[in-house]
Amino acid sequence: QVQLVESGGGLVQAGGSLGLSCAASGRIFSINGMGWYRQAPGKQRELVAAITRGGSTNYSEFVKGRFTISRDNAKNTVYLQMNSLKPEDTAVYYCNADIMPLFSQFGNYWGKGTLVTVSS
Repeated sequence: QVQLVESGGGLVQAGGSLGLSCAASGRIFSINGMGWYRQAPGKQRELVAAITRGGSTNYSEFVKGRFTISRDNAKNTVYLQMNSLKPEDTAVYYCNADIMPLFSQFGNYWGKGTLVTVSS
């Protein structure tokens, strides 16, 4: 069974940095796009950043210049480096990926999320 497991969340002061990682595990044949979303209390889930298998990236306006997404295809892992964090970045961060399991078709998968709290 394919799983996405996030790690690296926690509490940080405003202006600080935090790094998240998300590893895909299971019987995986291929992974296409990977990304990070977030959901703050009372708000809808929103895209933070995405990266293609080839390394092309896309960022939401509210994180451009502060967050960096990267991936290691050999490790089936995507990363999110978050710098200059603001209290409004507080949210549960979710990993998302398009994965083709062995002997199956591509599907869209979500991790369970990791909480990032930025104190002012």
